[in-house]
Amino acid sequence: EVQLVESGGGLVQAGGSLRLSCAASGFESDAYAITWFRQAPGKEREGVSCFDRRAGRTYYADSVEGRFTISTDNAESTVYLQMNSLKTEDTAVYYCAAADPFYYTYEWYDPKDLRSWGRGTQVTVSS
Repeated sequence: EVQLVESGGGLVQAGGSLRLSCAASGFESDAYAITWFRQAPGKEREGVSCFDRRAGRTYYADSVEGRFTISTDNAESTVYLQMNSLKTEDTAVYYCAAADPFYYTYEWYDPKDLRSWGRGTQVTVSS
């Protein structure tokens, strides 16, 4: 069973940076993917960035491209989301989610395709 635990959220001023961590365990294959989602009050859950272990690729939403960077540690047991140049509209609860395996028909940004979820961490960006 895949288990995911997020950490690193907090309060930061606009223009600042935060790094989120997602400690992941329990994968049964190497063909998994881990996506960072976020959900702001009254809005739908949005895919932010993905580490696709199966394809060896990373993906970003247009809204964070160039500002956020997803990475892993050497053991690939933790996935990081480095968030720079934060904006007030980045305020949300951030979740990491995983699919194991991540099938070719899956979309990295579709919450329905990521079956395992962490509990989330709050990120608040003040003006």
